[in-house]
Amino acid sequence: MSVEDNWRFRAACLTLLLDVVADVRPEGVDADRVALFDFLAANPLLLAREESDPDRTRLRLAGFDDRALSYSSVVQRYVTRRQRIPDDLAWLITYGLVTVVVDGRVRHRLTPTGQHVARSFMSMYARAYREAAVMVVNRLGRMPDRGLAEVMSQWMTARAQPRSLDFPRIGR
Repeated sequence: MSVEDNWRFRAACLTLLLDVVADVRPEGVDADRVALFDFLAANPLLLAREESDPDRTRLRLAGFDDRALSYSSVVQRYVTRRQRIPDDLAWLITYGLVTVVVDGRVRHRLTPTGQHVARSFMSMYARAYREAAVMVVNRLGRMPDRGLAEVMSQWMTARAQPRSLDFPRIGR
């Protein structure tokens, strides 16, 4: 059983992610953004793939290693993760860590309790995941939905090569 199969682990990651996202999108984010940001925060070298990328060095020092990724199954792993997001968010809502905002669309954001919980995580993985989430949100957080959809479309149709993924470089 992979750690990603553990709902508590996934819920903790989403709590950390939503705490980071709140700085850029305090109104909350929809489930599609949550899924994308979460997946990329867990696999940040998909965005910081160039050796000259300063984020790449920081991420490698934090423990992320592109050799540990199976690039032949990146899309499949993303889709699997995306399918779990509604249940994971529902769990967080049930326990009062996340609230839903409906204003023409459904968005999720941390409650004060969720924020407190997110800031209490101190493990090395939590620190590394938070650092990766900051990088992902800084690069993609302000991107409009249409631009994010285009990036996703390019990513989903990209051809993977050994130790590389044709993921477009997005800002910094």
